[in-house]
Amino acid sequence: MSRSAILCVDDETLILDSLKEQLLRLFGNRYLYETATDAAEAWEVIDELSREGIDLLVIVSDWLMPGVRGDEFLAQVHRRYPSIVKVMLTGQADAEAIERARREANLHACLHKPWSERELAQVIESALG
Repeated sequence: MSRSAILCVDDETLILDSLKEQLLRLFGNRYLYETATDAAEAWEVIDELSREGIDLLVIVSDWLMPGVRGDEFLAQVHRRYPSIVKVMLTGQADAEAIERARREANLHACLHKPWSERELAQVIESALG
């Protein structure tokens, strides 16, 4: 079993299913692929992975979610876990939100919906490289 994970956070299950399917196709069983539908659920997953001694390497988070927006969530993650690579996925984030995530969350990349599998592969490979 892999001791490293990638977490995808989006309030649309279709997006989460697509991301997980593409990541599995791209990277096989090298990583665990976890999903969450909002920031609160993501924190539960993060805490569970931490308790189990599994390294969370990358978080791919939507920007527009109920409750906490992706840039704010990623900034919170960065304060607690600065080594996790943060990627924002968005169809609607404005330049200011992306810049704030770069500044406050050390954002690695921003993928725009709809993304291509090739773009996803490049971003994740550069995050893990």
